[in-house]
Amino acid sequence: MTLDDLKVFVMVCEARNLSAVAREMNCSQSAVSQHVRRLEKEVGLPLMERQPRGVVPTEAGRILQRAASDGLTALGEGLRTLEELRTGRGGGVLIATGATTIRHLMGAAIEEYSRRYPDVGLEFHTERSSHRCIDALRSGAVDLAWVSVAPDAHGVCGAQGVELRPVISLEWVLAVRPGDPLAAESALGAADLARTRLIRPPAGTSSGRQVEDVLGAVALSSRATTRATDWDTALLLAELGLGHALIPAMPGLVGPSGAVRLIPVTGIPRLEVGWAARQWSALSPAAREFAAAVTRHVTAGAG
Repeated sequence: MTLDDLKVFVMVCEARNLSAVAREMNCSQSAVSQHVRRLEKEVGLPLMERQPRGVVPTEAGRILQRAASDGLTALGEGLRTLEELRTGRGGGVLIATGATTIRHLMGAAIEEYSRRYPDVGLEFHTERSSHRCIDALRSGAVDLAWVSVAPDAHGVCGAQGVELRPVISLEWVLAVRPGDPLAAESALGAADLARTRLIRPPAGTSSGRQVEDVLGAVALSSRATTRATDWDTALLLAELGLGHALIPAMPGLVGPSGAVRLIPVTGIPRLEVGWAARQWSALSPAAREFAAAVTRHVTAGAG
């Protein structure tokens, strides 16, 4: 078996579709199938099972997928480190996250890290959801991803060859304008959200689904609710009077202008956020130190 056989096999396992992999590789579907058949001949077991809408790995295929994914990740990281040693460059760290996270959770750590390691470049890939951050991580486009950790995320990500390290859990707050009738409340419960014109978390995100699970039992008002693509946008919409923004309480979320009040909301599980990596043991020293710097600043700020 060859490295190319293993790489193509892992791609097929993830895409569950031979033609999709062929399009991505700019080759024929039969060429993709040949890689899989060579592996099956080598191990003496069927690795893929055809279904009406594609293919899925067999039990033997899943075992090989996990081993191949780990091995290819470690090999890629090792080759990159060797290249840094050969060229004498400090290398870089590629991070997937949202712009709001960079502003409110990573700013101080980025400043500290840049002072300590001026030769290491930081490249941020801003994504709209944790799911897209995980996709960027699994594709090898980034080294680290800062994501929301849903209750079932550990099992799902583990099956996809991604390791999670939660860092902090954030309570939910409702952002309202000072003159709003709700502004006098010291705290609200999930049921109280029925009295709001709610600006919800983005649909299709892990945080959005977490909130939807709670709000499913709450009779919201007949007034249309609004959705925002990120927390800063939701806060701005609340400042403009378009509704009440349900957002996680991140440091520095509200500036000194006092345009909104943040009221704690009970009855909604706290939002757990943290790091994801394909394989922590294979991360470069630069990537591990950046993750540690962010963790130190975030946990210190929470304390």
